[in-house]
This record gives sequence, structure tokens and C-alpha cells, in this order.
Amino acid sequence: MKPSMVSLMSSLSTLPPLPRVASSADYLALHSRFPTTTYLRRAAPKGAPVFAYEFGDSGAGDDVGIAHNWSAFDALKFKPRYGVVHGPGEVSTTLFGQSYGAPIGMSPMGGLSLVWPGADLIMARAAQRMRTPYTLSVAGGATIEDIVRVAPDVAWMQMYRFANNDHAIGWDMLRRCQEAGVRAVVMTLDVPVRTTRSREARSGIAQGFHPTPRMLWEIATRPRWLLAILRHGYPRFEMLRGYVGPNAGTNEVIRFARREMGGGFSWEDVARYRDRWKGPLVLKGVLHPEDAEKAVALGVDGLWISNHGGRQIETLMPSIECLPAIAATVRGRAALMLDSGVRSGHDAAKAIALGADVAFAGKAFLWSLAALGDRGPDYALELMIDELRSAVAQTGAATLQGLRGAQLWRLNAAPSMLMST
Repeated sequence: MKPSMVSLMSSLSTLPPLPRVASSADYLALHSRFPTTTYLRRAAPKGAPVFAYEFGDSGAGDDVGIAHNWSAFDALKFKPRYGVVHGPGEVSTTLFGQSYGAPIGMSPMGGLSLVWPGADLIMARAAQRMRTPYTLSVAGGATIEDIVRVAPDVAWMQMYRFANNDHAIGWDMLRRCQEAGVRAVVMTLDVPVRTTRSREARSGIAQGFHPTPRMLWEIATRPRWLLAILRHGYPRFEMLRGYVGPNAGTNEVIRFARREMGGGFSWEDVARYRDRWKGPLVLKGVLHPEDAEKAVALGVDGLWISNHGGRQIETLMPSIECLPAIAATVRGRAALMLDSGVRSGHDAAKAIALGADVAFAGKAFLWSLAALGDRGPDYALELMIDELRSAVAQTGAATLQGLRGAQLWRLNAAPSMLMST
């Protein structure tokens, strides 16, 4: 017999909260269960309702773009140098004049609090503890002010284009970022149109959140997800809700976003935002060297090489395949970030060897939330940083700078495809 929602909710207070990773013993215990993020992905569907997991994990079309992102990373192999003796690699770095604990960041993910209630703040706290960049999505479940309060040293803000009323919403968001103390603003270029994510559509929430009996049953059978709602509140698009109304519901905010938010930023928009924003400005969604050159000419501080994680269209080149040509074009005139396919510290090491300054991951942290709840991002970030340290040492490099001189081999490629920076 299915339990009623009322009886289930009344029993939630008896469930023990999930502790965060707080000691080496905790880390080792989790590592024995989840030695890589692949194991987190296998466990994730058991922790979040199916519709929520599918919303966050799905890609455009048949997920071919996601598969290509992963296979492009998997095909790259290091050719190491041995005969040197040193411990785990040093992975601290400096970006835009600020020190970070590691070049592994958290990508912006809209609607993340649907996958796990309170996810945005949970992830921001984890990033602050490890001193790594955290990027709030404009469609995030927390305000930028709240994010900066818990992650004052690492908070970035990602923005979409709101062109109505001469970008009034965009200018107000820039003001809020300035007043809050945001470390970098990220403008997204690669969403000229909205596309179809098949798994999201089949999950039942592509057109808003309208719970069906099936979805309610999925919620009822995920008691820790319900407990997360009690702790963190109902999933909402808090960053946008203030522009709709203080009491706006989730579906009302979704309708507002689809009406007001449209298209990727134009080069004219980039120039205007560059004039208004005096802090580090990053363009996200760059894949072509000529676009990279145009962005540098406009004075941006960073380029984020990305195909939107395969979530916009599945026929784009993997970002890691585009990185070497962009690095050769930019030649150090702007910092380079990369996402789309990063699942581990080993993937991050490959991106850095090919010229990236920071590698950003998204889905790996989503999996960690669904698998482990509040403590998930702490563990996933610690795991990936440990993997990066090992990769630096295993290739024969002692530092990130040494990793940049490492050689990479692409499987099934001729010797002429050997790549190094």
C-alpha cells in the first residue's frame, strides 16, 4: 500500500540528517563507496525523484552531445615523464588576481534546486571551503546576495540576455553583483534559441512544474528529498523571482523567464556590458577561434569554452576539441575556462594541459547531490581535487605549470595528432 503524503511528511523529522564530509575518516568511508563520480551517477536516481534527476541530467536530443563530450575527454591520454621524485602535485592557482585552492569550478546550472532543494547554497558553501570558483545561474534557486554571504571569496554570477526596456533587468543585476561583491560576471552566448531535451520532456516538467500522480509517487518514495525541502524550502527561482513579484510561484517565474529572457548576447551587448561592469568579465559559450579573437578585442577578461554541456544542441564540437585552437589564438591575452564533459580531476588535468586556466564541472556535482544530499558537493569537489593532484604528479609534473608542458595522445589518431602546449 502506498503511504500517504501526510503520513510520510510527519515521519520525516525522525530521519537523521546527512553529515557533511568533515574528516579524513569520513572521506575514506565515502571513497570506498564512491571511488569516482561514475559511482555517484549510478546512485543519483535513487536519491532524487525521477523527474528531477532527468531534468538535471538530460541533454539535447538523444544525449549524443553529452556522449561526445565524454568520449572526447576519454580519448585523450597523457604521455608521462618519470625519474623524478615528488609528492602529490601542487594545484593552487591565481585567476583575475585572486588565489584559488584548485582550478576546478562549479558550472552554473539553472533549476538546480529542483534536483536537490537548497542545492545552490550547498554548493556555494562547498566551493568556499575548498576555495574554488562557484557560478550562480541567473535561473538559480538563491539570490546572488545570499550566495556572496556564504561564499564571499569565490562567488561568480552567470547572466542571460534580458533585452526588454534597454536591458533594464541586466543592468540591475550588474548593480546587485557590484554591491554584493561578485568576483566575476559571466555572459552566456550560446543560447540563441531554446531547444528540446527529450528526457526532460518525458519527465513531465518541460513546460513547468505540474505534478501528476506519477510525479507525486516519485516524491513520496524519496524521503530524503522531502526532508531537504523541510530544511531548505520549496524549489524556487529566487534570482529571478524578485523581478516577477515577491510572492510569485515557480510556474509564474518560468513564464516570465520565457517571455523576457531570450537569445544569446550579441557583440554589441558584450561591448555595453564591458563598459558598465568594471570587474572581471567572462564570455561563456565560445567555441570558434574567430569569436575568441573578437571577444579579446572587446576587452573581456576570460573566455569560457563550452557547448552548454550538450544541453542546447547535440551537433556541436566537444569543447575540449576546440580548446587548443582557441588557446593558440588568444596567446595569454585572456584567461581560459572550459566545461562540457568534465567529470573528474583527470579531465580537469587534460583541459589544463591543453591551455585552460580552470575546468568547470556541472553534472558531477548534480550527481553528488542526488546521491549524498547536502554533503555531496563537499565530497565530489574533494575527490576531484585529489584526482587532479594525482594526475599532476603521475605525469611527472610537480605543479600546474609543469602540467602545461605535458604531452597528450589522442587514441585512434596518427602520430601527427600528438598535442602539447
